[in-house]
Amino acid sequence: MEEYLTGIEPADETAMRAATERQLSLTKPAGSLGVLEELSIRIAGMTGVCPPVVPAPAVVTVFAADHGVHTQGVSPWPQEVTAAMLANFASGGAAVNAFAANNRVDVRVVDVGVASDVEALDIVHAKVRAGTRDLSVGKALTPDEVQAAVTIGFELAGKLVGDGYKCLLTGDMGIANTTASAALIATFTGATAAEVTGRGTGIDDATLAHKTEIVAAALALHDVPASDALGALAAYGGLEHAALAGYILGGATHKVPVILDGVIAGAAALAAQALRPAAMDYCVAGHRSAEPGHAIALKSLGLQPLVDLDLRLGEGTGAVLAYPILTCAIRALTEMATFESAGIAAGEDASAAADGGAASADSAQGSAGAASASATSAGDDA
Repeated sequence: MEEYLTGIEPADETAMRAATERQLSLTKPAGSLGVLEELSIRIAGMTGVCPPVVPAPAVVTVFAADHGVHTQGVSPWPQEVTAAMLANFASGGAAVNAFAANNRVDVRVVDVGVASDVEALDIVHAKVRAGTRDLSVGKALTPDEVQAAVTIGFELAGKLVGDGYKCLLTGDMGIANTTASAALIATFTGATAAEVTGRGTGIDDATLAHKTEIVAAALALHDVPASDALGALAAYGGLEHAALAGYILGGATHKVPVILDGVIAGAAALAAQALRPAAMDYCVAGHRSAEPGHAIALKSLGLQPLVDLDLRLGEGTGAVLAYPILTCAIRALTEMATFESAGIAAGEDASAAADGGAASADSAQGSAGAASASATSAGDDA
């Protein structure tokens, strides 16, 4: 683990300052592209190059696992849906497949802890165990199982980068995984069970109250400090959360953008942040999930979502939707003409903005730094 973490360096400030200066020279009023300007500056910092190259090809990795807490009745969906959805992913029939095809994103599916036997499927087989234990009565995972799942995610990220992928997107699948997510988010942010527990796939009021009680009881049972990321993953799981945390750390190690999906990815990112705050310099929030805990997680991570469409499907759908927004931000920085090259005289407002260029660079770095310093059907929100 220490080898993983020591390889993660903060974003490149020199590249970010150069990107800020370039933004001020482009043929538009300073700040007129809003969040896209800051995003392009952050991408320059991640890759250490200004202007950055569009990070293509991209891949969304769907980590799948089951949860022992399902036996407590926190989801109306049978656990077998997890395996059924893996077959759907493998055959190209899920929402994430449709979105990925539209946006030229490849899809990888990983069994890291599905309770059922899915060996016949053409996916990545890396099962640590067949689902977690029930987090409401004991620890969901052993320390060795957590380490194994984190390693799977970390090493897969490295393999994908080695295969030529320039942008990693997160996806997930697992019935009852929002229960584990709620416990993780509460642990890392200090929020209450009531604040972070949501309806997942659309549970009724009675089930939501029961689910919230399960999360609250689990938090009291385990009482893991926010500084103990591996301990939290052991207490609550899931195997997909641990693998996603490793995947995020792996992307940061290789200095490629990692686009986060919804609440499951948010919970995993909080674990990654606790392990290595600088890893957040390489993360982009693809969207804001309808799950209440996700907004709390994003605030703690210091990340602004690119899309807010009340999505709660998971699978990586929000991350895939955000990918073309990220590429547009980079293309604007890279391909737009400058005032000089277009023969346009910059007005007084542009000159005044140029005087504040250093402050703008500090602001962009501060956004990344804040993230570093802060310590469906049935999918993301199952």
